Amino acid sequence: MSAPHTAVRPLWHDRNFAVFWAVQTMSALGDAFALVALPLLVLQATGSVAQMGLLTGIAGAGAVFTGLFAGVVVDRVDRRRLMIWCDVARAVLYGAIPVCWAIEPQVWLLYVVMAFASVFSMLFQVGYVTAVANLVDREQIVEANSRLQTTDAIAYVLGPVLAGVVAASFGSTVAIAVDAASFAVSVAGLAFIRLRSRAAGPGEGTGWRDVRTSFLTGLRFLWSSPVLRAVTILLTVITFLSLGLTDVFIYRVRNELGHGESAVGYMLGFAGAGTILGAALTARLRRRWGFGACWLSSYVVCGIGVALMGVTGGLAVFDGAVLAYSVGMALAGICSMSLRQQLTPDHLLGRVTSAFWTLHSALGPIGAAVLTALVAHFGARGPLLVVGGIFLVIVAIGLFSPIRQREPRPAEALPGPPEPRTGTSTDVR
Repeated sequence: MSAPHTAVRPLWHDRNFAVFWAVQTMSALGDAFALVALPLLVLQATGSVAQMGLLTGIAGAGAVFTGLFAGVVVDRVDRRRLMIWCDVARAVLYGAIPVCWAIEPQVWLLYVVMAFASVFSMLFQVGYVTAVANLVDREQIVEANSRLQTTDAIAYVLGPVLAGVVAASFGSTVAIAVDAASFAVSVAGLAFIRLRSRAAGPGEGTGWRDVRTSFLTGLRFLWSSPVLRAVTILLTVITFLSLGLTDVFIYRVRNELGHGESAVGYMLGFAGAGTILGAALTARLRRRWGFGACWLSSYVVCGIGVALMGVTGGLAVFDGAVLAYSVGMALAGICSMSLRQQLTPDHLLGRVTSAFWTLHSALGPIGAAVLTALVAHFGARGPLLVVGGIFLVIVAIGLFSPIRQREPRPAEALPGPPEPRTGTSTDVR
């Protein structure tokens, strides 16, 4: 006799998800405050753009370094407790800045805070992705991610505006204090939710001594799944192309179309609105079209949007193209993240997420440097047309890959790579 069908509780009625959704939205709003307040504080204290760049570089280096071991940590410990302690650490770190500044400004503290905070942020983000898979049913993952990303996008549109008002009225350190408080709110919310028990993998608890092997476990799993392998390879190229695009958009509006800072602000507003719209549409389009059509169509929209930005001389058309590009990027991003959550066994999800982020983002800074150098030499028109064309080539490649499937099969059904002989058991299949 088959097991009775259990109705899936709507997300609106799921208290755990509702609390998680609310507090992570508040935390995203706080992050948006820090995004504005920290660079302002550095600029006020040093007057140096180079010092602002150094702060950003430290954050990026900390994230890449942490990505090498974040996955094995998330897969070995209680994920909810890990997220709570990461938020506690970030609340203390960011809270130390306004306290110290009230006594005597210390610029060195900003770099220390950013270095350590980037470690805890990366650990939290990997834990966040795995927590969603432990919080809702598999059929609800796309809808849950769509809601979370929609409110995150809203927070990152409203947050910088509010942060600018707070910083202008009360000082940048007060805006940073708001970010610290948002982490405290997240701690309180996480304390009241419960994640489902993780599925234990073979050799669970035996891999602490070899972080490199554990990281490679995530890479091996990505490679063993035809659809995840294809998505990872193509997204690595897309990240190489796209990381520097926002800078190019700003340059095109300001220097080539001849508009001022207010036009740049409106353009970025359209980008934020596109992200919100794309996130809001994802669950419905994913159900209607399936993964392959949804993901590939997203990059058709992106490619056309980027190419249109290269040929148009009108600001209204340019802003519309930015809106379309942002819709496509949000839709594709949520689809690919949800697919990894759906296809990856729970005991590997942290390592797979960490490996994916580290691998697909590694070439992004190089791509941004190459793209901006080309724009500086040739102008934005040609490079934008080339990038838009490559997006469409990527879609064509995807049509002949496993990405085109409507519903890729779960990774548990896939044969895994051979077990490495290390003298101890591992959890690689």
